[in-house]
Amino acid sequence: MTGPLVMKFGGTSVAGAAAMTDVARIVKDATAGSRHIVVVVSAMSGVTDALLAACRAARDGGIEQVERHLPELQSRHLAVVNELFADAAIACDIAAEVTRACDELRGVLTSVAILQELTPRGADRVTAAGELLSSRIVATLLRESGIPARWIDARRAVVSDAGFGAAWPDLAATTIAAAGEITPAWQAGEVGVTGGFLPQRQRASTTLGRGGSDVSAAVLGAALDAAEIQIWTDVDGMLTADPRVVHDAQPVGRLSFDEAAELAYFGAKVLHPSTILPAVEKNIPVRILNTLRPGNPGSLITADGGGADRALTAIACKRNVTVVNVTSTRMLHAHGFLRKVLRGLRAPRDLGGRGHDLRSERLDDAGR
Repeated sequence: MTGPLVMKFGGTSVAGAAAMTDVARIVKDATAGSRHIVVVVSAMSGVTDALLAACRAARDGGIEQVERHLPELQSRHLAVVNELFADAAIACDIAAEVTRACDELRGVLTSVAILQELTPRGADRVTAAGELLSSRIVATLLRESGIPARWIDARRAVVSDAGFGAAWPDLAATTIAAAGEITPAWQAGEVGVTGGFLPQRQRASTTLGRGGSDVSAAVLGAALDAAEIQIWTDVDGMLTADPRVVHDAQPVGRLSFDEAAELAYFGAKVLHPSTILPAVEKNIPVRILNTLRPGNPGSLITADGGGADRALTAIACKRNVTVVNVTSTRMLHAHGFLRKVLRGLRAPRDLGGRGHDLRSERLDDAGR
């Protein structure tokens, strides 16, 4: 490997103290190769949903709902801190960070409750807290595990457009920002630790929507010319079928970018469809691995795949799909016709929620 290794850990991989300890062990093993490493972590499992629920409750129920939701979130993070760090001074420092973040959340949610309005920008400000807290905890844990590590604010390392709630990273700007924020950590012999999901646009926090942490890892990998991007989750890789339907589904050892994209679009939950786009542009291998079984080889996704000798890679399906045929004798030269049709079919977004995909539809005036 000549470039850095980007290791992304999902919400289940950092769900609690025991899971985070496993992450530290995996990262420590990876550092044995004396290579540059960037660790990207999601919010703790369920935290983003809880933050969104707090947003909606504040909007609909008033100020009293703010104090109903925040204490549970704060207590969960503080419990993890107390379990991970025996050193009272270190635990106190991280606990202070958790308290400070929750105080900021309280201020934002109180504003939402007073105005009875939740904007996508406000929701992004709240949901960004999950990754900020988990990444700070993991960075501290790595240092306490003997791994030189530096916490890096993702909002300074990743730059996006202004699509609050469903932003898309600006690769050129991120390349510059990541070099300025992450390279100094490598020069100091440290592992860079950052959160996924939350880039920045003109000093305002944005989020990348569901699956955004995977995309953050891929974009950082592309920006840093990574040798490999690893997606650590709770399954052994891309499977030959949905294990809830086919009980003897097996991991796929190697597959191509095209195959992975097709499987993701048609229901494979392990990888978001947009994750591999930045990797494809730079031809960076993506490997899916299981945090619970780090010794398993996982699935390796590359440009050529390596499965030319097999008739079928895997099977995926989507349920509850409706096909609508639209015809009109007035479509000729009717600019914007398709745009109007698609807007009529799209389900309305819940304020503070997430769109159907990481990128909203962007059609030109001709409806293309």
